[in-house]
Amino acid sequence: MNTTTLTKARKETMGKSHRKSIIKEALERLDSKMAIGESRQEAKRAAREAAAQQGRSIWSYSTGKIHSHKTRITYQEQTLRFIGWARQTEGIKTLEVLDQRADALVSQYLQIEMASGKSPYTLQLQRSALRLFFGDRNLAKDVKLPKRTMTGITRSRRNAARDKHFQPANWQPLLTFQRATGLRKDELKHLLVKDIYRDYQGHLVAFVRNGKGGKQREAPVLPGHEQDVLSTVTGRGPDERVFPHLPDTEMHALRREYAQALYLHHSPGRGLPPTGRRLRPTDYDPAAVQIVSRALGHERRDVVLRHYLR
Repeated sequence: MNTTTLTKARKETMGKSHRKSIIKEALERLDSKMAIGESRQEAKRAAREAAAQQGRSIWSYSTGKIHSHKTRITYQEQTLRFIGWARQTEGIKTLEVLDQRADALVSQYLQIEMASGKSPYTLQLQRSALRLFFGDRNLAKDVKLPKRTMTGITRSRRNAARDKHFQPANWQPLLTFQRATGLRKDELKHLLVKDIYRDYQGHLVAFVRNGKGGKQREAPVLPGHEQDVLSTVTGRGPDERVFPHLPDTEMHALRREYAQALYLHHSPGRGLPPTGRRLRPTDYDPAAVQIVSRALGHERRDVVLRHYLR
């Protein structure tokens, strides 16, 4: 082998040895999609205003970015799982090749996951994660995923296995506090004493610095339960965590209980929306639903109507 041929062979070998793995490529692409601190709400509003000027409407909207660390963790897990499947079954080793076959492979993957009995929630999560990763809102559009029904939603209505070891008597101040504020577990974890205060109208609120999607909000304390919250923070330093320790349970049912109590307070005499059938506009108080939606940190009222008030 002459010198020129030998040098060329060495360069080709070095190029192969220094090629990034598909996993590293995937992680770098996910890094490029991070938008922590950027307002998804503002981007959505701007897009809807632009569409309105053109005589169009936008209901479902995505910035194509990841706005919270929790979403990153969840989407990364689903994406890497898919890539592992593609690498094992199809021998794909680069994103360049995977991008070219993305629609067909994602469609095949989702059909396999459906056949294995994955829940509608998991299937929709997988598709959302992969659509964002590949930057294609229509990815696998021909795959008809099963709809998520109320009877299939168990998190807020049944006890999880870990809850068997949960002793409510040992956590009464925490449970009382959550019934009064409806905060998520992660929001309770980071809540400081100074985050409990009265707003400009004199209403007691719990300030959430980094809620779902990285958004801030003031969660109103349920009227009539102000003293329950104040007794938890009175006499403590402003930078102390309100709850330094939390139990290993989600306590999501209490968040739902808060939502229903807040709705009934703002819609007296009306009762909760009916169950067992499709809702009509006259079945609920839209103003009260909006108040509850903002208190919980949700942008979509339909989420509150489906999962919290019924």
